[in-house]
Amino acid sequence: MRYISTRGGIKPVRFKDAVMMGLADDGGLLLPEVIPSFSNEELVSWRNLSYQELAFRIISRFVDDIPANDLKSLIDKSYSTFTHPEITPVVKKDGVYILELFHGVTLAFKDVALQLLGNLFEYILKERNEQLTILGATSGDTGSAAIHAVRGKTGISIFILHPHGKTSPVQALQMTSVLDENVHNIAVDGTFDDCQDIVKSLMGDLEFKQKYSLGAVNSINWARVLAQVVYYIYAWLKVAKHGEKILFSVPTGNFGDIFAGYLAWQMGLPIEKLLLATNENNILTRFITMGDYSVGEVLQTISPSMDIQVASNFERYLYYLFNKDTGRVSAAFNQLKLEGKITFTDAELQQVKSDFCSASVDRVATLETIGRFRKETGYLLDPHTAVGIRAAEDFLKDGIPVVCLSTAHPAKFGDVVIEATSELVPTPESIKRLEGMPTRCELMPADAQKIRERIIQAAG
Repeated sequence: MRYISTRGGIKPVRFKDAVMMGLADDGGLLLPEVIPSFSNEELVSWRNLSYQELAFRIISRFVDDIPANDLKSLIDKSYSTFTHPEITPVVKKDGVYILELFHGVTLAFKDVALQLLGNLFEYILKERNEQLTILGATSGDTGSAAIHAVRGKTGISIFILHPHGKTSPVQALQMTSVLDENVHNIAVDGTFDDCQDIVKSLMGDLEFKQKYSLGAVNSINWARVLAQVVYYIYAWLKVAKHGEKILFSVPTGNFGDIFAGYLAWQMGLPIEKLLLATNENNILTRFITMGDYSVGEVLQTISPSMDIQVASNFERYLYYLFNKDTGRVSAAFNQLKLEGKITFTDAELQQVKSDFCSASVDRVATLETIGRFRKETGYLLDPHTAVGIRAAEDFLKDGIPVVCLSTAHPAKFGDVVIEATSELVPTPESIKRLEGMPTRCELMPADAQKIRERIIQAAG
């Protein structure tokens, strides 16, 4: 399997090189030359596999430069850290299936991919006798999951940028309480989009990227998207009967989680529709419903992991929407940079509406959904999952099974849940241990040059 860039400016690379490259050297995102497919018969034959076995069956389709036994070991090691034996269990409440993705070490869906990515990094670096400097941006959950995936690992240092004061207190503590020498937490005086822009700027400087061996843990890294494909297929196997199609509701801001669902669909998974759920930062909803992809101001909400305007993984979808025309992709992002928007043809927008539907859920509706769902089912939702549930409610009457991705444990957003339900959230032990722990973090301006200097300083 070879990987190419959405912008067409690199020679095809193999999987391990794609993992280490992160952002493609031409500024694009990496994708497989060909999307593997499976038949319905093969899919149904996987119904009784464990999560780890299923992950190997799927991921191995995209990996031909890691021996099978090594890949199996990496997958088994990655999911041994999860607290639920099913890794991503599915529960049914009030007519909707909830895919619980929060049983990893940081209680967020990012663990599913980042535990594997951390072990892949370690495996490849040991094989090549190389060093790696990970640079990542986070709106809350990616940072802590990435840090916990690589803390203390030989040959790896990590710099995580998060918007100062714009994550939940638990999200901040999960990052800043990790004091391992290879971990560098930077609170940026700005938004997540500022953090992401800095990462892309530094990763796009090829001389700097190569000199300091920069790698990516954000969902711009192909291995993250690949790992997320697995739980869509796992959920379908748990929910669907006789090959029926189902609808997935995905709360997302950066388009990575829902793109993994799109990829599973292209591989052959019977999906009726992908429902993209946003909060007040609704650029993706405006795009799907009105064809308007224009950047606005980032608003601070009660679902902070979705407080994003420029969705980095959107570029991967555009590659397919534009019929793999890399020149068209490059032109679109040049337009975004110059004009703050991307324009589309009527035919392209018609295709978008056949792939996705979308809804935006505001603060009032999110709180109401958390409170009502608790009263009616006894189940606690975090605010991101509540956005997905609320967006999906109009589809529950259609007779199509609906699976909502639950992206975080409610205890990570305890203040929001208390406001919605007037009750305390039971606190998991992993969060209790954070109370009173020492922390380390640097406050820096949203300035790529300052971050560059900090990386150089740490490298000695």
